[in-house]
Amino acid sequence: MKQTAAVRSGCLGVTLPLIWAAVLLQGFASAQTNAAPALHENPGRPEQIEYKVKDSNNTVCLMAKMGLQINITYISTSQNKIVQNVFNLQSNVTNGTGSCESESASLSITDHADKISIGFIFTLNTTSRKYHLSEVSVSAALPDMKEHFFAQNRSLDYMRGTLGYSFKCHGEQTLNVTQNASINTFLLQVQPFGVKGDSFGEAEECQLDEDDLLIPIIVGAALAGLVLIVLLAYLIGRKRSHAGYQSI
Repeated sequence: MKQTAAVRSGCLGVTLPLIWAAVLLQGFASAQTNAAPALHENPGRPEQIEYKVKDSNNTVCLMAKMGLQINITYISTSQNKIVQNVFNLQSNVTNGTGSCESESASLSITDHADKISIGFIFTLNTTSRKYHLSEVSVSAALPDMKEHFFAQNRSLDYMRGTLGYSFKCHGEQTLNVTQNASINTFLLQVQPFGVKGDSFGEAEECQLDEDDLLIPIIVGAALAGLVLIVLLAYLIGRKRSHAGYQSI
């Protein structure tokens, strides 16, 4: 009887730590699951919308056309947890305004349906005659938000172009604003400085588009090289076979 009691006591001593470990692991896994933001369904590719900003002389000073997709992470009131939502800007509920200065230009876009506002500020270096997107802000006031959402970054370096030229990027490009906000651009072309008339200047392609153009060229060159190698091998083999017949 004493031996049996000792064995049961030993089993209990081993089992209890295992049970506690399982409980702790389950709690840790649950905490990780709750911490991860819930993802909403992706709305697909956004439509391309055109924006024009005019100066005090009613002359177009900034032009842009692009599809914009907004990604924001916030606390949902209805779900009582962190969620990640994606919004596409739509032309029928969106309008753009802005201003132009000698060394800076701004474009403010508002989506009245989802109550989302985006601000872009471009900066021009008059010495190098180069411009870039230096600042982006995103604000939203959705009914399901626990509090008003606002994200801003004033030290960006996107969409680098030359004065008098437009910046063009047809592929999907992600502009990271903060940890809780980012913007995906599609079919983008923008010119914040040196606009002449009512049309874009010559386009400077983004690296993403250049890579997309380069891949078919590389594949084509590789196939052409392969065909050439096969043809040379065939001609050399045929010549050797003909020489062999002459020897006989």
